[in-house]
Amino acid sequence: MEAIAKLKNCPMSPRKMRMVADAIRGKSVEEALSILKFNKREGSFWLEKLLLSAIANWEYKTEMTKSADEYGLVVKRIWVDGGTSLKRFRPAPHGRANPIKKRTNHVTLIVESTVPFEETENVE
Repeated sequence: MEAIAKLKNCPMSPRKMRMVADAIRGKSVEEALSILKFNKREGSFWLEKLLLSAIANWEYKTEMTKSADEYGLVVKRIWVDGGTSLKRFRPAPHGRANPIKKRTNHVTLIVESTVPFEETENVE
């Protein structure tokens, strides 16, 4: 069983976010949360919130009364795509203007349980 969480239009460059995403890819959820909590990059703040959202989505989707820690959740896939760029101009010497791009990104995170569980069907 897997669950998905998405973060769209995050106001930082995709390259900076990929550096943090590469650190947690394939790790267990507990290990990924500890990496993100003690990492000083800005992207770790955004990815920590996204990972907590993915865990909550998994718990809601499976309708489990137990917590997600007992099922061995892992970060199955995570990828960062480029979003829209705001194009602005900054004044330069001699009356010129230099363009600047304020980049955004989209992050998709998939968590999956490694421990199988029994699905109970509600038959009425």
